[in-house]
Amino acid sequence: MFVNYRKITLVLLILFYQANVFAESPIGCIIEPDRVAELGSQVIGVVESISVERGDKIRKGQILATLRSDVERASVGVAETRSKLIADVEAAKANLELAKSNERRGHSLVISKFISEQALEKSHAETEVAKERLALAHEQLKVAGSELTLARAQLGQRVIRAPFDGIVADRYVWPGERVEEKPLFKVVKIDLLRVELVAPVTLFGTIEKNSYVTITPLMPNSSPIEAKVTLVDKIIDGASNTFRVRAEIPNHALDIPSGLRCKVSLATTDASLSANAPVEAIPTTEVKPTKAVETSKTKAIRASRPVEVSKNNE
Repeated sequence: MFVNYRKITLVLLILFYQANVFAESPIGCIIEPDRVAELGSQVIGVVESISVERGDKIRKGQILATLRSDVERASVGVAETRSKLIADVEAAKANLELAKSNERRGHSLVISKFISEQALEKSHAETEVAKERLALAHEQLKVAGSELTLARAQLGQRVIRAPFDGIVADRYVWPGERVEEKPLFKVVKIDLLRVELVAPVTLFGTIEKNSYVTITPLMPNSSPIEAKVTLVDKIIDGASNTFRVRAEIPNHALDIPSGLRCKVSLATTDASLSANAPVEAIPTTEVKPTKAVETSKTKAIRASRPVEVSKNNE
């Protein structure tokens, strides 16, 4: 079997050249927010008020908008009133005390034979019924508390709150609009930014998780930024022969805007690593003795030449 080693060598050289080109040339990337959420309403309603505008900073749990909730507020009021009604409980307690007193009196009357055993059994039954009525009153009070919790939850569905700390990226509605499936706000979290890049398969295995790469935003007067690699895909996209990499950039001061295009230069990262590596110093002690020996030999030769010249002159 004939093997064309020249072609194989040429293919390997081309692959090696492409790998060096990809490693030295910067890779395009984009800086994205850590989280993006389009906030909607759990229920259908009409917007009553909006308390934030596009570009505002928000805190987790902050109220962004409210829907009309007249019915829900009324339900909460009724439930609160029911949960505070303890008259039935107090009446059941008084009835139980009366039944117990009649039963005790019946015992003494049975001993004195003023009433029959049947009358005593009736008093005992009335005591047991009074106990059950008291227990029922307590259960009804618990149900009223559960109804209050339900009414408050329904009222809470009419309030749109921020799911995390961030910035309002956009607002889609105005007061008076009816909302069903339409989102009300778009909020983003940018105190931590994500960098998404698509790397060629020739770099697979050279980018590792928890390593650092240098990101250069495509923005005037921007300086390189270190980003920590948090995710490296283990699956290669067969159509493009690439894989995806994700890195993170801290942005607590919010001075880096999201949505920027950027460049990732792996050659810069490698150079920075090699620059930090210790460089071996050139031993100068071995060179100086050699120069000294050569100089002494030269002097000896020069010293001997005038003697030969003088002999010739004689």
